[in-house]
Amino acid sequence: MDEEKYPILKKVSELLPKNAMIVDTLFEGANIVLYSKNKSFVLDCGAVIKKVVNTIKKRVEVRADQSILLPVEQAESKIRKLIPAEAFIDEVLFDEKRSIVVIESVKPGVVIGKGGGIVQEIQKQTLWSPMIRRSPSIKSDLVKTIRYNLFKHSDYRRKFLHDIGKKIYAGFHKNKNYWIRFSALGGAREVGRSCFLVFTPESKVLVDCGINVASDENAFPFLNAPEVDFKSIDAVVISHSHVDHCGLIPFLFKYGYRGPVYCTEATRDVSTLLQIDSINVSQREGKNNLYSITDIKEMLKHVITLDYGVVTDITADVRLTLFNAGHVLGSSMVHMNIGEGFHNLLYTGDFKTNGTKLLPPAHKSFQRVETLVMESTYAKQEPPSVDQAEKSIIDLVNGTLENGGKVILPVLGVGRAQELIIVLEEALRKKVIPDVPIFVDGMVWDVNAIHTTYPEFFNRKVSSQIFNDNNNPFLSKSLKHVGSQKERKKIVEELGSCIILATSGMLVGGPSVFYLESLADDVRNTLIFTCYQGPGSLGRKIEEGSKEILKKIGKRVQTIPIKLRVEAIRGFSGHSSRSELISYVGSLNPKPRRIVVVHGEKSSVLDLASTLHQKFYVETSALRNLDTLRLR
Repeated sequence: MDEEKYPILKKVSELLPKNAMIVDTLFEGANIVLYSKNKSFVLDCGAVIKKVVNTIKKRVEVRADQSILLPVEQAESKIRKLIPAEAFIDEVLFDEKRSIVVIESVKPGVVIGKGGGIVQEIQKQTLWSPMIRRSPSIKSDLVKTIRYNLFKHSDYRRKFLHDIGKKIYAGFHKNKNYWIRFSALGGAREVGRSCFLVFTPESKVLVDCGINVASDENAFPFLNAPEVDFKSIDAVVISHSHVDHCGLIPFLFKYGYRGPVYCTEATRDVSTLLQIDSINVSQREGKNNLYSITDIKEMLKHVITLDYGVVTDITADVRLTLFNAGHVLGSSMVHMNIGEGFHNLLYTGDFKTNGTKLLPPAHKSFQRVETLVMESTYAKQEPPSVDQAEKSIIDLVNGTLENGGKVILPVLGVGRAQELIIVLEEALRKKVIPDVPIFVDGMVWDVNAIHTTYPEFFNRKVSSQIFNDNNNPFLSKSLKHVGSQKERKKIVEELGSCIILATSGMLVGGPSVFYLESLADDVRNTLIFTCYQGPGSLGRKIEEGSKEILKKIGKRVQTIPIKLRVEAIRGFSGHSSRSELISYVGSLNPKPRRIVVVHGEKSSVLDLASTLHQKFYVETSALRNLDTLRLR
């Protein structure tokens, strides 16, 4: 590569010993990868590379050139002999273009070995660079397909990542006219279709791109705004996997976007599942699909996953770091260092400051934050504590089961479903509620499988349970997977008392609607809402007192009376309450100079913005969709 065009490579070259025998240097996004023909250097370059990294402040990795790698068949044979049988190896996949071998195992710690000894021995004997991945405790075809496709498109990915690096390291020259703007394209003074654009003279970064599933008229962000051009966007960042934040990402690829998408690995997997489910729901309801499976596959080719706390350049003037948001599996707060320290923006996405039954609390300590963009979903509410909510749901379940009824829990497939499974499974294990089956319907089962793949995201209690399969709540014998209409009919027509967790959480499609329509006329049954009900959704109408369901059958409309008990329990929310939001701003380190309030109904946004201004004497904004704010 031309070192004169990329000065950072010239600096790296100057710091390497003459016997390094580097035959190729490539970018992998913001990372620099050196391919060497010197076996000794590949295996013993730690001190040299540490010096290089400390000098250039970028991640650098050395891998063996393909010419000195042990052939694949021999390498796999050696790897399987080196790894103890109790690791339960699932797959050994070779990325030949990048000299990487991915080893998937039920017990990654056994593969790594004490002090990393086994991994080091694998590299020593094969020269392949090992990457260890956890296999899901519940088999997941989706996880396997995603990982396989990354290898299938290895050639494309290698070039794609290299091209990103060339753009990043082409450099930029900040001058006195440098500026930063922030546009709301969706999710301002509303909940749903979150989409925001951060742009400078050098780059455009789209943060989230979701769908409002509860609205037909205002379902999509304003992607026709003049500042939006799919082919000119440099990067997309996804905060988390709920469809109101990621549901429209494949649509960008349908219309020409070919840049990177940054998120955590768990967010990549779950968002893919939800996007596929969106297509299936559209087809069942006779609606036109916004995008196809092909568009989702195209998106996956461009996803770059990041761990929490890892700093990476995503454009020439924007540096990204993801932090735990405490909302759902893999959810992230998005921190951007813009213009080499010119301005620092923190976008919370959906976040939970006090943690949940599943996740640790949101991160709150940063090096610098000048602008805070924060959600306000429950800014006017103070729901009960998790303990109170847990007691309420157990009391309702017990009362319903004692009367011979069924409990319907419409849930978000990601987050709320898993929280409730943990609560109910523990209650069953401790005999706090009767030993009845818990039927899991919709995408929840597949999401559970993905949860068992990434226990490192959870709080200590849940992660330790998943590491020990004997206590894994997602492997409980009480959980029953429902996968067909025949099974659903059997549950409502033939089986006795039970608990049903089904998507969607707002009753806007999915099996939860079937269960409600089938069980609504029996006073012994109970419908329990545990998540936000969007304006216009069937769930919101019932929550506000509607006593009937209008079901379309061809051109005819059937009216189904609602006689079952309806209750709403708020304490399980993955969103922060009013007091938590205010407390977070007070404890945030450092204090922001400006706060932009988004992702809440109009009254919540305006109220929180006013409260924060008065309490902390900080500039606040309550943007409307299509508003643009100059940050610097």
